[in-house]
Amino acid sequence: MKTEIYKADSRGHVDHGWLTSYHTFSFANYHNPERMNFGAMRVLNDDRVAPGRGFDTHRHLNMEIVSIPLSGDLEHKDSMGNETIIREGDIQVMSAGTGINHSEYNKNDDQEVKFLQIWIMPNARPVAPRYDQMRINENGVKNEFVQILSPDKDDEGVWIYQKAWFHIGEFTEETTAIYTLKNENDGLFVFVLEGTIQIAGEILRKRDAIGISDITEAEISAQSGSKVLLIEVPMDF
Repeated sequence: MKTEIYKADSRGHVDHGWLTSYHTFSFANYHNPERMNFGAMRVLNDDRVAPGRGFDTHRHLNMEIVSIPLSGDLEHKDSMGNETIIREGDIQVMSAGTGINHSEYNKNDDQEVKFLQIWIMPNARPVAPRYDQMRINENGVKNEFVQILSPDKDDEGVWIYQKAWFHIGEFTEETTAIYTLKNENDGLFVFVLEGTIQIAGEILRKRDAIGISDITEAEISAQSGSKVLLIEVPMDF
């Protein structure tokens, strides 16, 4: 088993006033040659956008872009004609493919919007741009992991052009769950959204993460009420 710890306070940080962002991997003006990616995952940004502010229209190419709102309302517009709002409990995916322009704004004037933006490098190029969003864990399942993304359009959750799986779980104190990897050469990235967990002999707290490879399964124990995001990606993509 190989592990790498990503403590919350070790992430890159930027504060533009309207945007506060923490970068797990090198991004924009934050460059750390030891933190370029975890397998096929290239970006994990933990963003906070001030009321009424946002990202003006910009372009992406050949990247699978996943957004997971944590609070507030994020307004999305793109060059395919989509105009939507994503909220806590949603997941959004864009296959940028041959090119997509989009903007993201905080819909509200009285509160921040907080969301994760995750970039996964695709296994197919070029592809036509596409967009999708959906509610996740609508049944309020607790103490087990719920799949929210996969490579299969007919499977549970949204899908992307990569053999990757995302799961999310909400756990009560002193509960344990085991996650079994889909492919033996994949790695598992565990990101703590809330609470405290134990995994691979490590204690992780809010916004800490661990990357694990050379395993077939992982046991996650909640030390307190916790919410956890699992990202399984190929390491040799």
